[in-house]
Amino acid sequence: MENEQLLPFERNRFYVGKLLTSSDFLAEQSYLNNKRRFLNSMMFGHGVVRGLGVYNLDDLSVIVESGMAIDDSGREIVVESTVIRKLSTLEGFESITGDRAMLMLRYREEAIHPTYSIARKEHSDAEYEMNRVREGWELFLTEQAPPDMRPDTEFLSKSTLYADSDYTVEVAIPGNVSCGERVRASVFVKRLSEIPKRLSVDCTIHTPAFTGENGDHELHIKFDDILPDQGRSLRFDFFLDARNEPAPESFLLAKAASIRVKTDGEVKQADGDLMLKVNVTDIPLYELIGREVGRVNLETALDAGNANMVCLAELSLQRSKTDYIVDRIEDRRVYIRTMASESMRREYASYFERAQTPARSDGETPAAPDFAGAVFREPLYATGLCEIPLGANPRKGEIFLSDEIMHGLGEGNIYVDVGFEYIAEEGRNASAERHTIYGDPDLFERENPQVAYATTAVKVYAERGSFIIAAALTKPTNYAVISLRWVAVKLPVGGDRLLPRNTAGLSISALTPTIVLGMRETHYFAVSFKNMEPCTLTYELTERNSGEISADGVYTAPSKEGVYEIRISCADMPMIGTYAYAVVKRDPFKEDGGETSA
Repeated sequence: MENEQLLPFERNRFYVGKLLTSSDFLAEQSYLNNKRRFLNSMMFGHGVVRGLGVYNLDDLSVIVESGMAIDDSGREIVVESTVIRKLSTLEGFESITGDRAMLMLRYREEAIHPTYSIARKEHSDAEYEMNRVREGWELFLTEQAPPDMRPDTEFLSKSTLYADSDYTVEVAIPGNVSCGERVRASVFVKRLSEIPKRLSVDCTIHTPAFTGENGDHELHIKFDDILPDQGRSLRFDFFLDARNEPAPESFLLAKAASIRVKTDGEVKQADGDLMLKVNVTDIPLYELIGREVGRVNLETALDAGNANMVCLAELSLQRSKTDYIVDRIEDRRVYIRTMASESMRREYASYFERAQTPARSDGETPAAPDFAGAVFREPLYATGLCEIPLGANPRKGEIFLSDEIMHGLGEGNIYVDVGFEYIAEEGRNASAERHTIYGDPDLFERENPQVAYATTAVKVYAERGSFIIAAALTKPTNYAVISLRWVAVKLPVGGDRLLPRNTAGLSISALTPTIVLGMRETHYFAVSFKNMEPCTLTYELTERNSGEISADGVYTAPSKEGVYEIRISCADMPMIGTYAYAVVKRDPFKEDGGETSA
């Protein structure tokens, strides 16, 4: 087995007359390899750099795309071309007993090119020695989930809220928080006992240096009758706003008497008070995070990486009479962010940035937007083509469903949109170009798009990493299939969206919250801003068939009487909003042919 020890670094010292043996040349190779792998591990980490997607070929085989990964020891694993593997040929297949298996990738060396050994009498009896070492890879299966390889740091301040033989309840919050920042406090609940007892917790934690949702200095934690699986932790997230001035040596406090716990209705008592030490500092957020990451010592960082395997996918299996069948594949790749992909990341992210830096008149390049105080997580993207067969004699109004499609972004909050894709001849040279229509294809009827006219909907399975497309024909068609382009975006969850440092006191209101209109009359809803700069607004009607409203707030009344509600909110901060109402009445003068004054 190869020696995976990287440290300490030792290199050859050359001098005149030095006798070089094979051990010296091996030491030279080891020094260069270990230095490179050490830098890979420290600078990039471990995971997938490019490619290595896993897909079904048939019920018994998978396709693994070409790509590159780096393992925990910093070794490069290069799969130079796409490969197909039957599950039964992979190491670990025979030991699979359940309905799930992890597909893993690891580094493997192989000695190749046998060469005649001229010194065999002195050093070895072997007539041939291998002249080269090929750096390769291998796939294998295991039922064990990959271990958490993150180093244990002092970033979080943790304390036990409650513990007994059945449950442990722990509260965690960053030990250092920048002034004015919104911070997440997490409550981890872990069930220890095999006996299925339901847990309820109700507790108020005093937060002198933070404010909660109601603007007070309290964090109210409450959940009722939960029952996690044995050995599994559930996480509940709460958000606090740090004060705008530094508060060193601050605490989050809860007396034992105020911690109310029930298991299967039986009232329990906490053993002691909760005390979490938190330091509110004037150090900017990203500098603070950089310090916390850099504080991890070398031994801790190296000890965290000891698995030397890269997880690619989780396979859901079904056992047949003679074999396992691949039912579903869930992507489990962890990507390494590299400078080579940074330009592409920035280009993709530019479509989703919430604030653009205005151009400067002096010709200088504007500075990047300052998102201090915000948490920005780049979404992941995936796209593909889907063809839904229409069968013989499809009828208007008939509904057709696609097969279940794996989007490859894993579990979670996924947004999927679909468009009608077709190829048409465009331009003077009548060259074939690909087009995609998102939305209603009837709006492009004049251009005669070569598509089957239909309305579409998408059902996303958040826990399965897949979705199904439904299409209902709006017109008869001679096409045999509906060709659709799907685009999936993994959206941020929880508190991972851009938020201002403090939204307390910010509000908007309609200058005329209630207006009276005649049928089909129009009105512009102007808005005033309180304690905030004017921002981009979004307008939406809360009910169907209640008129029309444009993107800039011009409302057109419907052709029937009634009271209609309009929701107005800030585009960047949807939680800041207001409502306006339109009272639509019939004009009796117009009904009688009379005139009305302006």
